[in-house]
Amino acid sequence: MTSTTNPAPGSGGPIDPHHAGSFDAHRPPSAELLADCVHCGFCLPSCPTYVLWGEEMDSPRGRIHLMSQVREGEPLTPEVAGHFDACLGCMGCVTACPSGVEYDELITATRAQVERNTTRPPAQRLLRSAIFALFPYPRRLRALRGPLRLHQRSGLSRLLRRSGVLQRISPQLAAMEALAPPLGRPVPVAEVTRALGARRGTVGMLLGCVQREFFPGVNAATARVLAAEGFDVLAPAGQGCCGALSAHNGREPEAAAFARSLVDTFEAAGVEHVVVNSAGCGSAMKEYAALLADDPAYAARAEAFEAKVRDVSEFLAEVGPVATRHPLEVSVAYHDACHLGHAQGIRSQPRQLLGAIPGLELREVPDGSLCCGSAGIYNLLNPGTAQELGDLKAANVRRTGADLLVTANPGCLMQIHSALERSGTPVPLAHTIEVLDASIRGRRPSDLGAPATGRTPGRPTTT
Repeated sequence: MTSTTNPAPGSGGPIDPHHAGSFDAHRPPSAELLADCVHCGFCLPSCPTYVLWGEEMDSPRGRIHLMSQVREGEPLTPEVAGHFDACLGCMGCVTACPSGVEYDELITATRAQVERNTTRPPAQRLLRSAIFALFPYPRRLRALRGPLRLHQRSGLSRLLRRSGVLQRISPQLAAMEALAPPLGRPVPVAEVTRALGARRGTVGMLLGCVQREFFPGVNAATARVLAAEGFDVLAPAGQGCCGALSAHNGREPEAAAFARSLVDTFEAAGVEHVVVNSAGCGSAMKEYAALLADDPAYAARAEAFEAKVRDVSEFLAEVGPVATRHPLEVSVAYHDACHLGHAQGIRSQPRQLLGAIPGLELREVPDGSLCCGSAGIYNLLNPGTAQELGDLKAANVRRTGADLLVTANPGCLMQIHSALERSGTPVPLAHTIEVLDASIRGRRPSDLGAPATGRTPGRPTTT
């Protein structure tokens, strides 16, 4: 990264809202939103890259300064694009900003401009192409399960990590291999799960891509909890990717195509709400109205769909509990997934749900608002930076002394699991909904703790 002096507040002069400069004319970052930043610096401690590197252009206000400069006609060079690529998109700065700067909208617009108007080196293009040809497609991920399970069981995985051979050949491939969760038995979710007891409504359930194939126990637990709380659960088997990875990486046409398909699927299902158990997916789905605003066939439909989307903890807190919670004598460190806490503003609801379980002790992770380094595919594209952030998060998790780490995003589960394993002091991990499921079903704390294996609580990890 290039060190750059701090931009003076208001530097660059007024921005013409009708002039896109070196950005193209399709949805450039808004001049009005750029002008909201007063360069106060409150965002700096919340920004992972600034915390690690101390470089102004790798802080939110520095990146906003660069956006303004490009709008004024400075070229969108590979060096400038690199500062935007280095952003994790964690939105910690949105939470920290006293001026209400909508950095989330700015970086989304800028990333789409970078994707359209810059050319990355061949190796980066190849890696990105491979990622986006695989991760948004559940069937392709499913086909990967067999070879990956064989690789893990052969002992080759442990040998590669100990030897460091793959790390020397390709840090990106080494990151992919290390992040892959140990795979257990597939746990299919029925297309229809009927409510237990008095029926309170009908909800749709997003199955996701990575969640569906690598963490199937989370989906199974979600369906059980929603049914126990009195809801019929519809999980259409033909649903595809929500488009989160594409949207968060500037691949706007691809994200829009995924969004249209998902809107079609859940409109046909006729559900009252669409419940999501992956923070990144929920964040993207709550932005469908903006994503499809220029599509006359889908603009109104996307807005109506977006209004139905709820994170599972948000939904359960809204409707209130009817199922009995049995005691779980366990101490839990709760990690706020960035796209749940910062992007969706959902912080109290998971804590409320966990805190209502008898016997459960909730502990806060120090510096909990700082990103763990997962950030969608960031840990695959930038493994060194992601590893530093993962190690910081793992150290803070260990400081809690908790029996169990709980979070609400598959990327966070993989990232923190990998960091804790690397530290030599692993801590069991679980998704929030798995803890609720264990309490409702009267399970033991020992039945929890290995969501990275993709197992269902209470079942052994088997093929």
